[in-house]
Amino acid sequence: MAELTMVKALNLALHQNMEADPRVIICGQDVGRDEGVFRVTEGLYNRFGESRVLDSPLAEAGIIATSIGMALYGLRPIAEIQFSGFIYQGFHQIEQHMARFRNRTRGRLTVPMVLRAPYGGGIRAVEHHSESKEAYWVHTPGLKVVIPSGPRAARALLHAAISDPDPVIFYEPKILYRAFREEVPDEPESWEIGKARIVRPGNDITLISYGSTMRVTQEAGDDLADLHNIDAEVIDLMTIKPMDTDTIVQSVRKTGRAVVIHEGHRTCGVGAEIIARLNEQAFDYLEAPIRRVTGYDIHFPYFSCEQVYLPDAERIVRGAMDTLNY
Repeated sequence: MAELTMVKALNLALHQNMEADPRVIICGQDVGRDEGVFRVTEGLYNRFGESRVLDSPLAEAGIIATSIGMALYGLRPIAEIQFSGFIYQGFHQIEQHMARFRNRTRGRLTVPMVLRAPYGGGIRAVEHHSESKEAYWVHTPGLKVVIPSGPRAARALLHAAISDPDPVIFYEPKILYRAFREEVPDEPESWEIGKARIVRPGNDITLISYGSTMRVTQEAGDDLADLHNIDAEVIDLMTIKPMDTDTIVQSVRKTGRAVVIHEGHRTCGVGAEIIARLNEQAFDYLEAPIRRVTGYDIHFPYFSCEQVYLPDAERIVRGAMDTLNY
């Protein structure tokens, strides 16, 4: 079992799925000869050739629309958009076609494709390269939205997404691409889409997060234990649509308190939906209002200020202590 970064784990998933299924096609700008802006598609062009690793023009709407067409005709396309901030140039293809074909044809046609994109801040990028607006897709019927937080989850969930009969938005936290290594099984592994994971059991408070903020959430859980003797339960959602409501409800019914953490904007963010579900299904168990530690309602700032915008362990601990001291 090798220790891999997230980039290498994603690359392994692509290699294994392309080896196993000739219908799997990759399409995107610079995914072929240049092997992707973050090298996620490294080696695929040389192994599978230009008929299965398609270098596209700089045209996001074209990348997405072409992939939709290939999926409708029986292929399993994986479309890569270099940064999630440029998906909006293809928004009409996602909302009006990719998400709707199953409903439009009453199940006769489906769109088994994956739309991959790196998302989030923390790498000192320029404007449009640090977006965290996954809530757009959670609000769109017909889509599944997967956001892994580590190498093993990334490989296993990408495998599941490629095998899924419906379209999957697969966001990859680029700040974690090479941040750490994790053991990843050599053999193909698939994790269920729509299932959360308890990464740290606890009894005093529930910390709920996903993707780019999971590392700082786990750090906050450690700090709460070490500095305040607080036993925090930490949940990694991994899939934000469909969301594993049962796991978070059961946890909060046990702890009575919760903090929701994500990098996206606060207003109408994923955290607001999580809190609504907890109010509906765990209200009688709550000992305090549920807190949010999120990005702010501003455009993502330029790199000199991005660390002020991003949630960190200190903000999460402060939110947890406010909840515990309510």
